[in-house]
Amino acid sequence: MALKIFNNPSSINAQRLLAANSERLAKSVERISSGVRINKASDDAAGLAVSEALRSDIRAMRQAMRNANDGISMINVTEGALNEQSSILIRLRELASQSSTGTVGSTERQTIQLEFNSLRNEVDRITESTTFNGQGLIDGALASGIAAANQVVLQIGINSNSNSQINLNEEMNLSAITSTALSIQNLSLTNIDAALTALAALNTAISSVAQGRGKVGAVQNRLTRTIANLSVTIENLQAAESSIRDADIAEEIAELTRNQILVQSATAMVGQANMIPQSILQLLA
Repeated sequence: MALKIFNNPSSINAQRLLAANSERLAKSVERISSGVRINKASDDAAGLAVSEALRSDIRAMRQAMRNANDGISMINVTEGALNEQSSILIRLRELASQSSTGTVGSTERQTIQLEFNSLRNEVDRITESTTFNGQGLIDGALASGIAAANQVVLQIGINSNSNSQINLNEEMNLSAITSTALSIQNLSLTNIDAALTALAALNTAISSVAQGRGKVGAVQNRLTRTIANLSVTIENLQAAESSIRDADIAEEIAELTRNQILVQSATAMVGQANMIPQSILQLLA
């Protein structure tokens, strides 16, 4: 090999290899310290695009799960109110049955009527006071006939179509649960005939409330299944996103060790190559 002073190809080559090895070493350190294989678009442009789309879907689905849980919370409040109203109606039916028997006198019927009126008023009070974050629940606000802008729609998916939504008004169609709607507002227990009429009306009212509770329970079960499905989907999407983006730490550590050795070797060779021109001085001795 010819000895040259102005240019040192061996040193230049060693420096180039040192720079390349140093860059690979820095990338290995970056991947191990961050835990991900793709830290910027240049690492894997296609993989980054796919993983970002998956990450977006995962975030949206997690919010959908929270929305569904909020829906269940709303339904729980609704169910609690309907349960209490059902208990009141059963007690009213008991009072009507008591008043319809001939062994009860007029004085006792008047006392029974006082309790009957008080409990009937409580049915209306529960209807008016049962809300969830300002949204009425059993006052007819969840009926299917109200304006679309006022209907309660749960976003339980990542898209804007109907498959990603549950309209509680359409699903439950829960009419107002009031004494007027149940046709018990004018019932009287002051005589046997009126008590028998009240007994028949209360049977119908109890059936109406039970039907409403059935609708509420059905939607609650649907939301529970929706949450379970979202949970499984999120798990699978997260696994897919991890396989694309996350670093294999064992592989990266092996690569780190390799690159450290190459950098150390290249550094030593740069030093050796820089000493080659000095051998010319021996020719001048």
